[in-house]
Amino acid sequence: MWNVLLSFSGLVALIQLLFLPFFPESPSYLLLQKGDKAGCLKAMKQLWGEGNYHTEFDDMMKEKAVTKGTKIMNVLEVLKEPSVYPQLSTMLLLLLSLQLCGLSATANLQESIIPYVSLGVAISELISIIFCSSIIDRFGRRILLWGGYSLMALILVLLETSLLLSDKFLWMRYCSVILIFLFIIAYGIGP
Repeated sequence: MWNVLLSFSGLVALIQLLFLPFFPESPSYLLLQKGDKAGCLKAMKQLWGEGNYHTEFDDMMKEKAVTKGTKIMNVLEVLKEPSVYPQLSTMLLLLLSLQLCGLSATANLQESIIPYVSLGVAISELISIIFCSSIIDRFGRRILLWGGYSLMALILVLLETSLLLSDKFLWMRYCSVILIFLFIIAYGIGP
């Protein structure tokens, strides 16, 4: 029943993908990143209902004024900044725990190849982190979530197909491994 379990995450991603367009952008993203004051107030009303949100809006404006002179750091600058080491350690721990998720075992590979697959999973995670952190400011979270869930759904369909065909064609097992890497990258970029 592992294939049902694997398909369940695809179902959840599909449901989220269908409902994502109906949610507004984050008010703070609209105000701080895009400078859209009217969109920010509209998103607040859409998320929290009718009311007076001038206090929250003023707090965001103060935050915008404080961060106006702040430089946005790239990946290497973040890695050199000692104040973010606790957060980086937490993220690294979470990423390393992905090694225990069992995705490598689904490809039905020889035991001698599994360490290389685990290394590939770690490299895929690293690629997704670097890629996502470099494009998130340009595209925004909504597009990355939408694209990530779309790619994940497509990859899961292809992965299921390759796993079903892996008994007939041995090379399909390697396609499964590549699809697992792509799934991890899509997950890291989006959700």
